[in-house]
Amino acid sequence: MDGTEVRVRRPGANGRGRRAFVSGKMRQNTKKATVVTDEQGRTLWAGAFRPGRVHDQTAVKTVGICDLFERYPAVRAEVDAHYGGLAKQFPD
Repeated sequence: MDGTEVRVRRPGANGRGRRAFVSGKMRQNTKKATVVTDEQGRTLWAGAFRPGRVHDQTAVKTVGICDLFERYPAVRAEVDAHYGGLAKQFPD
């Protein structure tokens, strides 16, 4: 499970949320998506689209993936360092 960023056109000068799309990492206007794959890299799910400045872990919590981990404790996930809080919440 990981988040990926895609560059998007900058919202209009007077548009709402203009700054929300600026990614700190890429320093550009982006949108992020959370992607879940199997062991062989095949995409199982792609979603949780959000503005570029929203943290990966925040999207996982707001979409309800954390709830699924609680409901199905036998499911395992491999994540990167951006999901540190998730690893503390689900140490196994």
